[in-house]
Amino acid sequence: QVEVVESGGGLVQAGGSLRLACEASGSIFTINAMGWYRQAPGKERELVAQLTSGGSTNYGDSVKGRFTISRDYNKNTLYLIMNSLKPEDTGVYYCNVRGYSDYRQPPFDYWGQGTQVTVSS
Repeated sequence: QVEVVESGGGLVQAGGSLRLACEASGSIFTINAMGWYRQAPGKERELVAQLTSGGSTNYGDSVKGRFTISRDYNKNTLYLIMNSLKPEDTGVYYCNVRGYSDYRQPPFDYWGQGTQVTVSS
């Protein structure tokens, strides 16, 4: 079992910044990728940013140039620095972790409970 816990959400004015953190713990042999997704009311969940174990990053078009994803590999902690926030960035931000608890077992895919980010205009 793998536990995924997000932190760092909150209320911020447009143009402000926030930093989200996501810690993965438990039965982890290796992590292939960690990422952030968000879901606004009435909309589908969408990719914000993803970071693979090889260091490749993938950002959603709407956040490129404003958000930065990084990871502390020693702590299995993922970060998302969000700058120049806009009201349309409002939503619940979820952390996703994919990897293996044991190389002989199928890969796992876990989600956190989410953290609310609200950007006021």
